[in-house]
Amino acid sequence: MLDTDLTRLTGVRHPVVQTGMGWVAGPKLVSATANAGGLGIIASATMTLEELDRAITETKQRTENPFGVNLRADAGDAVDRVELLIKHGVKVASFALAPKKDLISRLKDHGIVVMPSIGAVRHAEKVAAWGVDAVVVQGGEGGGHTGAVATTLLLPSVVDAVDIPVVAAGGFYDGRGLAAALAYGAAGIAMGTRFLLTSDSPVPDEVKQLYLVRGLDGTVVTTKVDGMPHRVLRTELVNRLEQSGRLRSLVKALANARKFKALTGMSWRGLISDGLRMKHGRELSWSQVIMAANTPMLLRSGLVQGNTDAGVLAAGQVVGVLKDLPSCEELITGIVAQATTVIDGLAGGTRWQNSGVADASP
Repeated sequence: MLDTDLTRLTGVRHPVVQTGMGWVAGPKLVSATANAGGLGIIASATMTLEELDRAITETKQRTENPFGVNLRADAGDAVDRVELLIKHGVKVASFALAPKKDLISRLKDHGIVVMPSIGAVRHAEKVAAWGVDAVVVQGGEGGGHTGAVATTLLLPSVVDAVDIPVVAAGGFYDGRGLAAALAYGAAGIAMGTRFLLTSDSPVPDEVKQLYLVRGLDGTVVTTKVDGMPHRVLRTELVNRLEQSGRLRSLVKALANARKFKALTGMSWRGLISDGLRMKHGRELSWSQVIMAANTPMLLRSGLVQGNTDAGVLAAGQVVGVLKDLPSCEELITGIVAQATTVIDGLAGGTRWQNSGVADASP
């Protein structure tokens, strides 16, 4: 076991986090992660309040170990979702956008660990000053919405800037990465694509195979999905989106907004209110806000329905080195065992190869 600030803060056995991936991180994957000793996080942004209630209940039935829920801080019902976490005694609340001070205080008053994801040093400093318990730092290698700074530069910069536990994300998949993150001063690692590509992931097998055959150049960062930098698999659909003009993109986005409205039961007023909250405090044009409606439906088409011709598949660059589908138990156990061996071997000059075989230097 590797005892770190993350394991002590959250009560999990191993400093490994499964991120809240929309349409993917539900009770099955989250409970499998938790039972393996990691921190599984339910993705709630694509769920109604009632669906989230059921997902938390099912996860609690599947595991007795701590787990978390990822929330949208700018959602219209964010307060109701926070109260739901309090009611169920969920251990961790993670956020893709920084939560307001009142939400942080409400969660902390009930013993819930608050752990937002950030992509810049200044954001880490801001939320640390607001009282969050830890931060997840994602470098540009990560999948989904991402920045331009590599994890190897962003991570140590954030570790030096704040006095709370920092979890490293973006480009991690094995024990060597965990050992490296700990050496940088992180309290653990968070992974999305690696957990998506496990036997416990609900993603259709044929879609998983599309991921496994990709090389290191198999992803692209595009703004044509939702107006913001988004790392996804390079597919024919993404190529078409990249070549499409603004008008065509907006028409497609409006059509997806209608689908998302029907799926979630949200009203047009609710969608517009969410758009206003997204726009507030950020330099987003209205066209970018409307394009954001693309994300849930395009991801659902690919990750849930397996329709890769009409769907988008979020992926980190790490997809280029993944070739298998282990269970969460096999994945986490293997990562921790390798990290421990790597750390122990560094003093003896041991060099680790990709095969996991150690060469002892003379």
